[in-house]
Amino acid sequence: MSIETICIIDDDPIFVFGTKILLKNNNFCDTILVSNNGEEGLECLKSFFKENNKLPELIFLDLNMPVLDGWGFLGAFKESFKEVNTKIYILSSSIDSRDIERAKEYFLVKDFIAKPLTDSIITDLKNNFQ
Repeated sequence: MSIETICIIDDDPIFVFGTKILLKNNNFCDTILVSNNGEEGLECLKSFFKENNKLPELIFLDLNMPVLDGWGFLGAFKESFKEVNTKIYILSSSIDSRDIERAKEYFLVKDFIAKPLTDSIITDLKNNFQ
């Protein structure tokens, strides 16, 4: 059984393109929402929630983006959606230990994954999600 909906919030079009192909090839989810920055991501999720009365089951979140970065998104998301079952995975090219430790401070963040995504990471996520 695949995940119904995920959201990718990342400003790198090449990463987004590759991730979408990887997710589709692994039958990971039915629907993929994409936003280019945290602010756009929040608006997208608010609209999706309003239409579907639920949030995506999973969010892949980049940290370094223009307009509203991943940290700003996490704070705003926590304020906008009080009780959620959404799992957020930070996907970043940063391997700075301070970023990894900071991510642990957010109960919504399930893990910090260094880019790029691979088939084995997707398989592990899918197996651990159910």
